[in-house]
Amino acid sequence: NSPKNYGNWTATLVHLRKCINPNLQFEEIDENFVKKVRNYFDQEAKTKSDTPLSLNSKYSYFNKFKASLRAAFDEGYLSINYASKVKSFEQAESQREYLTHQELQALASTNCKYEVLKKAFIFSCLCGLRWSDINKLVWSEVRDEDDDVSKLNFIQKKIDGVEYLYISKQARRLLDKRQHQSERVFKGLKYGAVYNSEIVRWCNRAGISKHITFHSARHTNAVQLLENGADIYTVSKLLGHREIRTTAIYAKIVDKKMKEAANLIPEIQL
Repeated sequence: NSPKNYGNWTATLVHLRKCINPNLQFEEIDENFVKKVRNYFDQEAKTKSDTPLSLNSKYSYFNKFKASLRAAFDEGYLSINYASKVKSFEQAESQREYLTHQELQALASTNCKYEVLKKAFIFSCLCGLRWSDINKLVWSEVRDEDDDVSKLNFIQKKIDGVEYLYISKQARRLLDKRQHQSERVFKGLKYGAVYNSEIVRWCNRAGISKHITFHSARHTNAVQLLENGADIYTVSKLLGHREIRTTAIYAKIVDKKMKEAANLIPEIQL
């Protein structure tokens, strides 16, 4: 349902039209055919700029092709699930920029031109909610329970599924006074170049030179949780990840920081 996912499917189709005979019959599909398609993505496929595909593009396009094969098998067009016969490409780990606790504190203490942007960004750092879910959050989805606990009951836009998420007292305090049920919680929040540029300027004023985007708040939340003792399965659930390997990327970041910390103490003379 997302524009990005739709674009991946249409891009896959463009490539498949280049390497598959349009008159191909289901009876002609076998393991060698699937390997030839994989080899096309690996060795021959080019971008619009006539450069080889990135590893993540190969991963995405070939997986779309395999999903089609699985669907054909499930619906009885193929007698064998050839999608399980050929290995997918490995997914490259993308750079996930995040803020340390000290950097987040510096940002919170620094003026931002748009107050609603500042509240929404820090709220995301505290609860890990995506921009799309924060932007459409309305007051009927904010549930304040009797024991001073608050949670969000919302439809996660990326997967179109109902989710609930407990939020900290500090995260709840960032929200303004409760309004009508249908009112947006972060009224006036906008997506565009103006707000994206202000995030960069806000970080610069706070002395942070990293390339921070709104999505970096979600990365920050994941790293902060793992650093402070949350287990990877809980973090995966809180972030709404479908696969634990997606969350494992953050665990590697924390592990790397621990390794670096092991050498912070200067050597002593023995």
